[in-house]
Amino acid sequence: MNKLIVRELDQQEYKYILNRMIDFTDNRSAETADEIWILQHNSVFTQGKAGNDSFIMTPGDIPVIRADRGGHVTYHGPGQITAYILIDLKRAEMSVFELISVIEKTVIKTMSKWKVPGYTDRLARGVYCKSRKKIASIGLRVRRGCTYHGISFNVDMDMSPWKRINACGLDLEMTQLKNETNDYVDFNDVLFTFKKELIKELGYNDESENIVDSTSL
Repeated sequence: MNKLIVRELDQQEYKYILNRMIDFTDNRSAETADEIWILQHNSVFTQGKAGNDSFIMTPGDIPVIRADRGGHVTYHGPGQITAYILIDLKRAEMSVFELISVIEKTVIKTMSKWKVPGYTDRLARGVYCKSRKKIASIGLRVRRGCTYHGISFNVDMDMSPWKRINACGLDLEMTQLKNETNDYVDFNDVLFTFKKELIKELGYNDESENIVDSTSL
């Protein structure tokens, strides 16, 4: 089995991570190990390649950064799990749509630990709750057969910035795990569960010697 490097980082500036992802993808070879970067971002709005400026209504003091991922505008901030998936699709024998399904399933399985059911929509990818609010957004880019960007999963964050944008261009309301469960939500517990489920859904045993954990880039 191929080696997988899982980097659990602290809170990061979006632009720095974006540039590191692009550099990593541009310079990787057929022998480069796949990586997952799990982190939180400082508050930022990011605009995808399909972005429509009218969807950013009142950004205020939160910066807006253009990104080369798919999709429209979204928000990143503390209390949200962001996971960047840097995978060689050919080596993984996986299509980009299969990878999206893996990511969605990871969120849904994590939510189930807090007794919150989730569902997907093939016409608007991501994860939704029974309240019909969106809890996780996906935006990927494929370059040279390899993916970068990934998933943002709202756990326990200040939700007010979402009201400044038309999230994903879907005119829908966003939610977070804390608001959808009657159970106590500890961010680190959710992060641990999410990480374990993602590794498993990608086909790895999380206790395998092929998994390398790191806290730095």
